[in-house]
Amino acid sequence: MKNLIVILSLLIFSILINAQQEKLKDHSKLNISCKTCHTCDVPTKSEPCLVMCPREKVVTVYQKPEQTPELIVIDQLSNRYNPVYFSHRIHAQMSEMSGGCKGCHHYNTSGPILKCSNCHDVSRKRDDVSVPDLNGAYHRQCIDCHREWSRTTDCNSCHTPKSDIKSDEKLALQERYSNKNHPEILEPTKLIYETKSDKGKLVTFYHNDHTKKFGIDCVSCHKQESCIKCHDVNKPTDNKTKTVSTKVTFEEQHQNCISCHPKTEKCTSCHSNQPLEPFDHAKSTGWALKSYHSNLTCNKCHGTQIPYKNLNSECTSCHVGWNSETFKHSVTGLQLDEMHVEFECGDCHEGEDFSKKPSCESCHDDKIFPESIPGKLIK
Repeated sequence: MKNLIVILSLLIFSILINAQQEKLKDHSKLNISCKTCHTCDVPTKSEPCLVMCPREKVVTVYQKPEQTPELIVIDQLSNRYNPVYFSHRIHAQMSEMSGGCKGCHHYNTSGPILKCSNCHDVSRKRDDVSVPDLNGAYHRQCIDCHREWSRTTDCNSCHTPKSDIKSDEKLALQERYSNKNHPEILEPTKLIYETKSDKGKLVTFYHNDHTKKFGIDCVSCHKQESCIKCHDVNKPTDNKTKTVSTKVTFEEQHQNCISCHPKTEKCTSCHSNQPLEPFDHAKSTGWALKSYHSNLTCNKCHGTQIPYKNLNSECTSCHVGWNSETFKHSVTGLQLDEMHVEFECGDCHEGEDFSKKPSCESCHDDKIFPESIPGKLIK
């Protein structure tokens, strides 16, 4: 049954690809605009801001870098050059930040990740450039990053001329890429960007807030980036402060931010002439997180969709149907005693407004909260 599902998936996939290829042949005749493929107004070579390619929706398999082959020997095209020793695991580790496997293994079906040669033919056919031959596919995947990284696309940067390579030389080439791992990418706590904005010269970006507090994954911001972001022969070594170019549009400059921070948000929430403090829920929203809520992740209250939805301070915006039987009062840090545990919520919380401190006056003339508490405080 499982094999039948895989066969049917491949058949449907093949039909979709053939239909797409027919469309691509008449691409110039299609009724499309720049916005069909690009999300920003002025796409550039360095930042094309491409929309999510439909092919990426087909990828259903994910493997961690440590589960992938350490070294792959590419020898299908060895008529002119010796085999290429491809350090697959290091590349897989580098790709984690910008999208993972699907950066190279596009159009993959359910099941094991397919080899390039499963779809790309060794023989050179140029009837449809949307599906290049194997030689073209390899170079299309590799050449852009290597051009940006080293400023050269010399063949001998990857290839060695065809020769009678000795066994010890072959072993040396293999060992060159064996037992290698990409250095751990250390996340910065914060970055301070220098701008020329009249709203404030500095923008303080707390990277750890966005990844740890708000749960934003790397690919949400780094999906359009390649190795050159870190590896560039012309890159300065001082990376503590970034100077922002002003020769781009507002959308280009703010594209990673604007998806969560709308244009209507005040510029001064990010721009200042002094470094800003990290996010504080009480200062930013007027509602301090205490006891139980301080241990929750943002999406527990605000949902998983980015940007997070705004909530009012009433408990009922999240909690519906509270009563003495369904609510465990000890999560507030106060365990009710035997007398008060039988009370209804509204007996102490007037109008069931839990944002205000409870009142004792309905039963007691001489007790005031929190000088008197109906139980004991717990951690």
